[in-house]
Amino acid sequence: MSTHDLYTEPVSKDPYAIPLAGDTRFTWEYDDGRDRLLALYQKGKDRQWDSTKRIDWDLEVDPHDVMGVPDQSLAIYGTKYWDMLSPKERGELRQHQASWQFSQFVHGEQGAMVTAARIVESVPDLDAKFYSATQTMDEARHVELFSRFLQEKIGMVYPINTKLQELLDETLGDPRWDMPYLGMQVLIEGLALAAFGVIRDITTKPLPKQILAYVMQDEARHVAFGRMALRDYYRQLSAPELREREEFVIEGCHLMRDRIRGREIWTNFGIDPAEVDEMVENSPYMRMFQGLLFSRIVPCVKDIGLWSERIRDTFEEMGVLDASKSDLDALMTQDEEIADRLDAERFAAEEAERKAEVDAVIAAEQAG
Repeated sequence: MSTHDLYTEPVSKDPYAIPLAGDTRFTWEYDDGRDRLLALYQKGKDRQWDSTKRIDWDLEVDPHDVMGVPDQSLAIYGTKYWDMLSPKERGELRQHQASWQFSQFVHGEQGAMVTAARIVESVPDLDAKFYSATQTMDEARHVELFSRFLQEKIGMVYPINTKLQELLDETLGDPRWDMPYLGMQVLIEGLALAAFGVIRDITTKPLPKQILAYVMQDEARHVAFGRMALRDYYRQLSAPELREREEFVIEGCHLMRDRIRGREIWTNFGIDPAEVDEMVENSPYMRMFQGLLFSRIVPCVKDIGLWSERIRDTFEEMGVLDASKSDLDALMTQDEEIADRLDAERFAAEEAERKAEVDAVIAAEQAG
């Protein structure tokens, strides 16, 4: 079945085009490089994996309860709109919510794949080109597995959110080589990584937990790559140049905040999105979720040197300034450890199951 048949509303079958901007850069220096970045490149090579083999696609998923999370996570829970829904309609709403979340994930990952390939072209240093090449493969894998999850397990796809598309346009349409780093590695990937983490930690369903844990293991490297490259470069920029980057971050953070409201879902259920915006503001769960979504972006912006009073005021106004105290390195280490631990638990359980089957066969033969 074509993905176009699963969209909640028609989307164009023609490829979406963003005009290329900036230069393609070659370098003839093949020897020297930054040790930390080359170590990250080696790690990226060592950590490649196959989504058709590492993910247990035989696990069943109920489309009406994809995540297994409390209904309090839905913005209209406890309102008159919730009370008006039948049990079947509530299940359909859960399906739409999960579809919208994972659809934005797959669209964002395609954007990340294209951006990583663009960085290979435009970044001046060979060590950064090396790493971006491994990231391009990572992002292709993520697009593959998220699209498979949507098509085979949820059975519904949402178009790209207009705010996400707008940020992708600005990120890829800027001729300066560092802007794809800033837009994708810091803002889009930073918010996605935090969203993956929240859902990974609260879902009670094994398949989405696997998918998100393994994707986050890759994304931890990607954000580290962006931090290294931009921190080095931004030390060299003038105050006016830094101010331009700060304006980009401020605008991008507002776009990301508006993106997570999921207005498209409520339109499909005949609910005024403006009313839902107010419900989101009044929902303790949604406020907590929004705050956590910036837990990776804020400390990363601080780390790369974009930490003016204007930036701090923006994060204060958004209620996420306290996230600047987060230890990004510790969070990334934890992401990698969770994926490794999940692997160990899965393989131990599979080994125990195989041993039990063998013991049962031996016992049956001895009894016979």
